Amino acid sequence: MPGTLLPLLALLAGSATVTPPRDPGLAGPPILVTGQRLKPGEKPPEMSGWRLAETEHVLVYSKGSDGEVARTAAGLERLHFLLSVLLNRIDKPDDTLKLRVFLIGDTADFEQLHLGHARYQQGPFPRAFPTDLYYDPRDDGAVIATPLVPDRIQIQRGQDIASLDLTSNDGSGTTHLFAGPNGAVAHGVKVNEVASTRSAESGLYAAFARHYLLTYFPAAYPRWYLEGFGEIFATADMSKDGRIEYGRSPDNYWAAIEDFGGYPLKDLLDGRYLHGKTSQTGWTPFHAWALAHLLFFSDEWKAPLHAYLAAVARGAPAQQAAAALGPTDTLQKSWRYYHGRRVPYEVLSYPAGRFGDPVVRRLTMEEADYVKGRLVLGGRTEIPAGPDADSTPAEAERLTAERTATLERRQRWLAETREAAAKAPDKVAPQLLLAEGECRSGEAQACAAAARTALAAAPANRIALAWNGAGALETALAAPADARAPALGAARREIARANRADTEATVPLLSYYASYADAGEAAPPAALAGLLKADDSVPASPAIGLRVGEALAARGDRDGARRALLPIAAGAYASPERDKARALLAGLPGPAR
Repeated sequence: MPGTLLPLLALLAGSATVTPPRDPGLAGPPILVTGQRLKPGEKPPEMSGWRLAETEHVLVYSKGSDGEVARTAAGLERLHFLLSVLLNRIDKPDDTLKLRVFLIGDTADFEQLHLGHARYQQGPFPRAFPTDLYYDPRDDGAVIATPLVPDRIQIQRGQDIASLDLTSNDGSGTTHLFAGPNGAVAHGVKVNEVASTRSAESGLYAAFARHYLLTYFPAAYPRWYLEGFGEIFATADMSKDGRIEYGRSPDNYWAAIEDFGGYPLKDLLDGRYLHGKTSQTGWTPFHAWALAHLLFFSDEWKAPLHAYLAAVARGAPAQQAAAALGPTDTLQKSWRYYHGRRVPYEVLSYPAGRFGDPVVRRLTMEEADYVKGRLVLGGRTEIPAGPDADSTPAEAERLTAERTATLERRQRWLAETREAAAKAPDKVAPQLLLAEGECRSGEAQACAAAARTALAAAPANRIALAWNGAGALETALAAPADARAPALGAARREIARANRADTEATVPLLSYYASYADAGEAAPPAALAGLLKADDSVPASPAIGLRVGEALAARGDRDGARRALLPIAAGAYASPERDKARALLAGLPGPAR
């Protein structure tokens, strides 16, 4: 789990060994081309409009200016610092991979990507609230994508002034109340409208705060609490050096509460709100902000909140966990009248100059194509979870349709990516995208073939080496029984080669563990150490957590397996790994705690 320091041992007996890791905190996702020296007569690479800003904890990709992308990265780094102060993590060891953040044009550009929601779902909130956020704690590092544009949330509909007119009593015609001197009428201008404006950074800050909690304190949180926790920091002001303001109420908060009304606390605590329709629900981010702000900042509620979250984290039934908060009516009343009067907002001061400037550079066209391609790849290869026993008929229909649509998009994407790779066999990026896409889609032989093509173009490329090992493993697992043992041995050597090329990469570590577990063999200590190192790198990843739960269950560590599996089986978000985690939990021996 986070902070655990494990020696990285030899992956296998003989010549294939794992190299000790680089210093923690220096690793990020690999960049395809970095500062290469040009050979005599070689043309410089074609540059793209994309920029990358890097800080200690984040990588921000954007087509904005140097200043814009640097400002976003700096704000996120300051938010990481703020959360570390509040949650007592300042200067503690951090082995996690850097969060990758993609800022995608406007809302229309974002929607065209069809990234889906395989491992993140919001609300459900009323339709007035935007849904343009993608979050995926992937097994090779978490990703956030969002358009960095302000949002305008309509709370109360106004009336178009063009529709406001008077008809004269003498029948001479209609006079428009808001007509200009020349009789022209302004359309699209409304009166009596109430709206809330969210800054361009608000949604990103909220998403980052949720990611922070899931990364450094992984547990089975209720979704309403994660949403409220994020909203506390959505209004943070990071613009002043030496000063961070946070906890302010959202714009037009009281108008929103008055318009949408109160929300029954019992529907939150028993999970009923998760099945609300966007056209009918009264649960909003404003309500989430108020409830989380009350529980987080009020001294009288801190202890009950901790007891409640602990009960949820250990898998207590909803009614039992809710009892830790005390009488529902008491909290409901406090929530109804709370607007942060005791702590309207807080200020954290820190020494000016604590943070260095983000490092910003432009990406080459090949780099940009690759990182954008990998963003889309996650939305194509990860198939969302289907309906479960608690799904309403309407939800079951919607979830089934989403799975079907994602599978169809994956097949189209694979066909397009295969065609692009075939047209450019000497280009590394198309082969890398194809290799990963084939592997993550279960196409083992095609994955291995694409990885070999990439290696032919760039023999030392660490990404190609990783997928070459993964493809060799899947091919070996599918081999006839009499050929499987030597094939597995060869695959493990390829995996070890990939690990030596990049000791921080999670794919070789996961592949090496899978080379035993998926073959029905007992994994040696080195394989388990590698798996746990991957878990330290991406603690929020359901894919890695599921593997850890399987490993601990196989070793008879029931409590450890429960801790690993509960965030996946009963956490805030459905994921492709949820059903397997639930099945494993149900099969663990002994009484539930």
